[in-house]
Formats: sequence, C-alpha cells, structure tokens
Amino acid sequence: MYLSKEAKEEMFAKHGKGKNDTGSAEGQIALFTQRINHLTEHLKQNRKDYNTERSLVKLVGKRRALLDYLTKKDILRYRAIVKELGLRK
Repeated sequence: MYLSKEAKEEMFAKHGKGKNDTGSAEGQIALFTQRINHLTEHLKQNRKDYNTERSLVKLVGKRRALLDYLTKKDILRYRAIVKELGLRK
C-alpha cells in the first residue's frame, strides 16, 4: 500500500491522542486527508478512472461527516485540526 505502517503510526501519534489511537476523530480525519490527497494525484494522471473518482467522493463525504461531528462536539478541536491540515472551510 502507499502508506506504510510506520507512517500511519506517526500520523496517529501526531494527530490522535497516542500512537495506537486510531479511533479519534482527528486521527481519522488526518488519514482520510492523506488518502484524499493521494487519490487526487492519481486522478490527475488517470482522468477516466471512474472507480477511483467514486471512492474519492465517498472519502470526502466521510471526512466531511467527521468534521461536522467534531464541530458539534468540540469547536476548538475542529478549528485546530482544520488549521493543522490546511483544509478549507
């Protein structure tokens, strides 16, 4: 896969509450953002890959749902993760 186990652990350690905290909203949002960026680059090369395009749209929706949840739960955590990842909105 394009993302190694060590890279995932580092990402969850940076954005989550610990190295193995894969369930936190921030960690999942960071992972989805990494995958979205990867798929976006792939689609720039392969414009007619509609299966990847569909999975990209689904991932964006999942990330949006997590961001909405975080907005309702704790607005400060939401603002921090949006600023840290450089997301729009």
